[in-house]
Formats: sequence, C-alpha cells, structure tokens
Amino acid sequence: IMDGNGRWARRRGLPRIEGHRVGGETVRAIVRQCARLGIESLTLYSFSLENWKRPREEVEGLMALYAQYLASERAEIVENDIRLTQLGRRAGLPDEVLRELDATEELSRGNGGLRLNLALNYGSRAEIVDAVRSLAQRVQRGELTPDQIDEQAISEALYTRGQPDPDLLIRTAGEMRISNFLLWQISYAELYITPVLWPDFSVDELHDALRAFARRERRFGDVRPHDGRASPTAQA
Repeated sequence: IMDGNGRWARRRGLPRIEGHRVGGETVRAIVRQCARLGIESLTLYSFSLENWKRPREEVEGLMALYAQYLASERAEIVENDIRLTQLGRRAGLPDEVLRELDATEELSRGNGGLRLNLALNYGSRAEIVDAVRSLAQRVQRGELTPDQIDEQAISEALYTRGQPDPDLLIRTAGEMRISNFLLWQISYAELYITPVLWPDFSVDELHDALRAFARRERRFGDVRPHDGRASPTAQA
C-alpha cells in the first residue's frame, strides 16, 4: 500500500501531484528490484474506488501520470519478462489510461517473470461483489450449484484468479489499516508497517521489509510454525 505521497509534498511546500510524481519514480525502482530478486508477484495499490472523491485536479493529474508511466515503462516491462495486469473495474477510467493498460497487458501477456498487478480503480469489497455476481450468474446458467461454491470457487472468481495469495503486505507512511485492499487474499499475509513515506521508500527499505518477513514464523492458524520461512521469492 503506497501511502504518503501527499504528505511528502506538503512537508516540502509542493503541490500534491508532485508527491505522486516522485512516488512514480519509487515505483520504477521497487518494481525493478523485485524483478531482480525473483519475487513472483507484486501488487501495487495505485488508485482506489474511493480516490475519485479527491479534488478533480488531483484525479486528472493522477490519471495522466498513470498513462505516462505505462507508456514510458512498457518496453522495460516487456524486456524484463514482467507481466502487467490491472486489478479493478475498467468503467470510469479515462480512455487514454485504458489504451495504455490494454497495450501493456497485451505485450506482456506471455512473460513469465514478475507478475506486476496494478490495483487501479480498485476496491476489495467491490471485487468480492463482482465475484459473487459472477458466481450467481454461473448458478443461473446451470454451470454451478450452490453447494459447489467453496473458497476455491470464490478465489477463482476474484480479479486475482490464478495467482497465489500474498505472503507479505507492506504499508508505508505508518497507517495501521488495510484500506479495503485484497481483503480476501491477505487472510494469512504477514504485515509490515513502516513510517517511511512512499516517495522515500528505497530499495534498502524494501530489503528491510523482506528481512523482517524472513524472520517471521508463519503458523496459518496452527500452534506450530510451518516449515519454510519467507524468502525473497514470495508474493508481496
């Protein structure tokens, strides 16, 4: 959860959009490092459904930044075997952003390295609502019975279908909340909260988070820790 762009800008007497711009540079550095480390999956909470409530000027600036990022980083994403996927609803996103998303997703579809999920126009409750509607439609068509709806069926109806659940949730800027992010998927994820604002979140900060994760004993509801502590190949 990339939090703190606005505060970073405010403390420097800059417009909020400047914090988002510098935060985009942090995204580039962290994505590159995750790919180098062999991390399987990285999900970035970029823009929530609730973020539409922000001032119009800020929202328009953010959408322009997303389009610019996708256009400028597309070649590197493809060359570094990264596969980009949007998590969220397409309705409401500007045409320019959708064009850049579609082009990047299509060109990177066959890549087998880092899975980069861009949670854009995303809300976890909305994701679950969409999944329930999808399952209800399948029942209505006779493809599924209510008794066949289990955790696996729900997982396969989510935006993240086919992907493993995250092992580690990192939140910057020190906020102690989940903010409607991957509520189903992070059931057993380890949490790492850092006071560092997102524009200041460096590769060294990422390494600190991964080292802290590697020291955790993951129990998954059991009384004994499970074998295989966290490694840099986990999902973040």
